[in-house]
Amino acid sequence: MNSFGKNLKVTLFGESHGDNIGIVIDGLSSGIEIDLSIIDFELTKRRPKSIYSTARQETDQYQIISGFYQGKTTGAPLTFLIPNNNKISNDYQTVLYTPRPSHADYPAYVKFDGYNDPRGGGMFSGRVTVAFMIIGAISKQILNKQGIEIVSHILKVHQCYDQPFNQLKIDLDLAKKIQTLDFPLVDQSVETSMREIILNAKTNEDSVGGIVETAILNLPAGIGNPLFESIESYLSSLYYSVPSVKGVEFGDGFNMTNYYGSEINDGYQMKDGKIETLSNHNGGILGGITTGMPVIVKCAIKPTPSIGKPQSSINLKTNEPVTIEVRGRHDPAIVNRVVHVINAVTYYGVLDLLMGSKTMDWMR
Repeated sequence: MNSFGKNLKVTLFGESHGDNIGIVIDGLSSGIEIDLSIIDFELTKRRPKSIYSTARQETDQYQIISGFYQGKTTGAPLTFLIPNNNKISNDYQTVLYTPRPSHADYPAYVKFDGYNDPRGGGMFSGRVTVAFMIIGAISKQILNKQGIEIVSHILKVHQCYDQPFNQLKIDLDLAKKIQTLDFPLVDQSVETSMREIILNAKTNEDSVGGIVETAILNLPAGIGNPLFESIESYLSSLYYSVPSVKGVEFGDGFNMTNYYGSEINDGYQMKDGKIETLSNHNGGILGGITTGMPVIVKCAIKPTPSIGKPQSSINLKTNEPVTIEVRGRHDPAIVNRVVHVINAVTYYGVLDLLMGSKTMDWMR
């Protein structure tokens, strides 16, 4: 399925080397003022830049074809078209019957009986995340007016770590500053080392992965539901819709297994007339419902599978083994771009969840 959302439904369409990528947003209240310059800025953050990213340059000059008039939403589905202009489809001729390792080429070939478009990854390409940036930028404008801030940073590139967020309290000014950065970090002194790791991988025709850490601030207690509509299950389904995400954990996640309950439980206290936890190992969520503490989540981003080193594959027509070297324009690391996509889908997911308990006027 290419649609998602319970209260604010989004439908994505398009493929990496098709004419357009697009998104239809259905459920926004009429009369919401949208600042297009904020959408433009968010799109620049995801866009590839310099020697650290793919050479494919798309301007992401979108067209709004419905649901927007005189600067405000009309109540009709809000639809964006983003042209694909910088395509070199000949780079993918060998992909037609030779699946690239760790790409979706082979399972897509089987599922769609060979009729899928494999150029640039088709519908599975990171190119489609341009649509996530648009819905994220719109959701950001609505939520920021309600005092809710969402911030993501690059926690790790290969073996190099940034400073993690303070799970109990994140400075609001720091959160806002990080959201403006192209290479978002808490400790900016590690940027040079991270960039060197990415560049070395590119030089060696290889790639590296990383971790994105996200914090949701000022989300009140009591948001979410147990079991199938928990905060964790809902947001996780969104994160796993972002190409390259291979793992999601909330709070201390897997690391909690290294402790006794007496060491990891989050006790309660009364602070300034408000109930808070003494620690936040559970990442601001208990029983699938927010506690009022910062919601902390980490996403594992795999190394970009398109690398120039020789790799083993199969010719799908002859079933004979072949060795391929993936050519074309590719990112030696995607974590430095996908960090912005993770932030965008989190903004969207939180807005969709909150809309279930708010009136339409709340969005204006």
